[in-house]
Amino acid sequence: MYKFIFPIVAVIVGFFLAMVTQKQKSWNIKLLLSFSGSFLLALTLFELLPEVYEHLDTKLAGLIIMCGIMLQLILELFSKGAEHGHVHIHSHSSIFPWSLFISLCIHSFLEGFSIHDHNDMVYGILVHKIPIATLITMFLFQSHYSKPQIAVFLLVFAAMTPLGTFLGNTWEAVAAYSQILNALVIGIFFHISTTILFESAEGHKFNFSKFISIVLGVGVAYLI
Repeated sequence: MYKFIFPIVAVIVGFFLAMVTQKQKSWNIKLLLSFSGSFLLALTLFELLPEVYEHLDTKLAGLIIMCGIMLQLILELFSKGAEHGHVHIHSHSSIFPWSLFISLCIHSFLEGFSIHDHNDMVYGILVHKIPIATLITMFLFQSHYSKPQIAVFLLVFAAMTPLGTFLGNTWEAVAAYSQILNALVIGIFFHISTTILFESAEGHKFNFSKFISIVLGVGVAYLI
């Protein structure tokens, strides 16, 4: 049951973090984002990747992973990088951000397929979603969208990952292609996590705090 609850809990936690930190500096959110990126990448390498290469032809697995990377690039044409913390919402617009909403829902729905009884990816998604949900909520608060619009956005966003997990575990037509879907999700996770980790710091300077958060993310993932 926790694999359905944790992604929803992540959005709830992100919502409350946004309420607490919306008038403060985002330094702590950036560190949490770095931790989540390294944690998600490490879990993908430790859990998903070996399983996919065990069940699929190696060249086919690599091709589908590349397709996942390309798919995420396409989604980011509409989300503008919200999946890895770059949320760009026009604060003076009252028009519902459909492109951001749909692309985030597709991303969340697909990542739900990576959660099943044989790995700990639910923890990676939990940690990944918290800072993303926090940043999205903060920008929604700063917008001119109505409270019902914001509520619908966050509720549907929270529900999409459990929906993907539910279909992956109950629908035989989907379960038959589980490893192909996992390979696609690996590509998505690779793109998101590496973007978080390797994009330049301010002034292209070494950020010791960010480095420590990245090391901690890898270490915690290894110990799970």
